Amino acid sequence: MSNGAQPRSSPGTRDLASSSKGNLLTVSPVFHFTAGLGSGVLSAVLLQPADLLKTRVQQSGSSSLSASFREILAGPKAIWGFWRGTAPSALRTGLGSALYFTSLNALRQHVARSTLLRNIGVVDGTKVQPSTSSALPKLSNLANLTTGAIARTSAGFVLMPITVIKVRYESNMYAYNSIIGASKDILKTDGIRGFFAGFGATAVRDAPYAGLYVLFYEQFKKRMSLVVQKVGVPGAPELVMAGGTSASINFGSGVVAAGLATAITNPFDSIKTRIQLRPREYRNMVQAARKMVAEDGFRSLFDGLGIRMARKAMSSALAWTLYEELIRRAELPWKEKSLS
Repeated sequence: MSNGAQPRSSPGTRDLASSSKGNLLTVSPVFHFTAGLGSGVLSAVLLQPADLLKTRVQQSGSSSLSASFREILAGPKAIWGFWRGTAPSALRTGLGSALYFTSLNALRQHVARSTLLRNIGVVDGTKVQPSTSSALPKLSNLANLTTGAIARTSAGFVLMPITVIKVRYESNMYAYNSIIGASKDILKTDGIRGFFAGFGATAVRDAPYAGLYVLFYEQFKKRMSLVVQKVGVPGAPELVMAGGTSASINFGSGVVAAGLATAITNPFDSIKTRIQLRPREYRNMVQAARKMVAEDGFRSLFDGLGIRMARKAMSSALAWTLYEELIRRAELPWKEKSLS
């Protein structure tokens, strides 16, 4: 069989849709946490320069990407300056991915097994099966949208203090020499509330972003898998993706899904950055949006869109592909044991 795929009838690749709802194969939540942590840290370190440039562009509304790039190069540390704030960024993204993937998997497994949700139409019972390019269960569009939004918002709230520290540390508006110094200054000037500055805009950004991302991601995976499998051909067997093919499908789907979701939610990201950098000047989401439009024009809501789209597309694709591959490989022994 071509295209790096194998028939479902091959040993260790039998369709698991016939399994009862209580027998969906899963690995330990600890492994989901570890896989999410590793994928998040890796993507954060590799793409920190893009995140730093996005923060610099958004902080004023008047700085261009090229101007921010030249400013960092002219600094005392030049190239290493692009990785300023890597520690809080890696901590936030790593823990965020770990919490997100762990909670998302738990939610998806719960929804997939729920008879009640299938009966009321939230989940299509015919789709409760592992995806052909991953080990995660397939859900309906509504379930993908909802579980993604809930998981991301919950993780975002827990990690909000680290997010605020990261944004301030990356900005050149604050002369922080260390993460501890940044934390002390925020606590002294803004109190505990300062660590949660911009959460409203963050939640409004993250909930639809994560929901739309999972929705688009699963839809693109499904369509790309159908193209590879040629399922539409009468009598053609449904196939399970081999490692390289599934990774390519997951990565491509992640890039497209992240690009679309980022473009839709960018205004909330711009507002969130202003609130976190200048909480006394930008007090809440509505007031901040009005002030930005009045002073810098409507385009200020889309500051940093290009760099954010590029960064989110790559970071989401890397994180999801690595996570799904780790989970898929971890579940192979379980599948082979159940099919032997």
